[in-house]
Amino acid sequence: MVTAFLCAVTTPALLLTSVRASAQELEPRAYSNAPVGLNFLVTGFTYIEGGIATDPAGPIENAELTVWGPLLGYARTLDVAGKSAKVDVVVPYGFLSGTADVAGQPRDREVSGFWDPKLRFSMNFFGAPALAAQEFARYRQDWIMGMSVQVGMPLGQYDDERVVNLGSHRWSIKPELGFSKALGRWTFELAAAATFYTDNDDYFGDQTREQEPVYSVQGHLLYTFASRIWLGVDGTYYEGGATTIDGGEPSDRLSSSRLGITLSLPVNAQNSIKLFAHSGISVRTGTDFDAIGAVWQYRWGGALK
Repeated sequence: MVTAFLCAVTTPALLLTSVRASAQELEPRAYSNAPVGLNFLVTGFTYIEGGIATDPAGPIENAELTVWGPLLGYARTLDVAGKSAKVDVVVPYGFLSGTADVAGQPRDREVSGFWDPKLRFSMNFFGAPALAAQEFARYRQDWIMGMSVQVGMPLGQYDDERVVNLGSHRWSIKPELGFSKALGRWTFELAAAATFYTDNDDYFGDQTREQEPVYSVQGHLLYTFASRIWLGVDGTYYEGGATTIDGGEPSDRLSSSRLGITLSLPVNAQNSIKLFAHSGISVRTGTDFDAIGAVWQYRWGGALK
């Protein structure tokens, strides 16, 4: 039972990759199954550098920024009408520093504070029934189909006199549809999403910044070793998200792709460590940055009773 449990569990919604671009998240095993009643406490560290906050419609160019800091998250698995579900929340904290040209003038920026927290509900409506610990011991994945809705809350650090901030001063909502197929030790995953944004009506001197939806697709190919270690190759492509400021001309649409790897190392039935790294491989318009991080996960309840 412990083997099946460790292979199924995933870290919830933690691969935060950009100050503003939730469409660029890479998260393997987002739609795996797990026993009902599990709790997850997650803490970790991320390091990101590059053109993190580039906005084609804004007055900023040549951004070379670094963001690093800790994150804290919690998740719980649920039974919703006989289907496995999960609710999770993540609160990251960041230290941002770097340089950029603002309206043609070089500027330095150093700031610390919370990023916008994110709350997500997900449910697997095919292939992953809600199971107690004893039932889950006999469960073997085939096809899984699920959905999720993630909400970004405008509670992070924000200064309306600055272009570059950790928070975005707007709400976002990201519905997603995901598929997962297991073939022996291999698992293939695919998810498609659209991220919608409210307007930021206090952008850089009391301007209004509007953004069209960003559409994204991500895929993962994972292999689980006999030792329960698993390794994933991750990729994503996103486009859309043209922005306008005070009703001006819209910017170019975003169009970029990213590639990464994820390594999960189980310690025991309660603890695991996850390492990840990803980078831009094709950036026609949008942010171009590199990210690495590590996450520690502690779990209790459910199968661990």
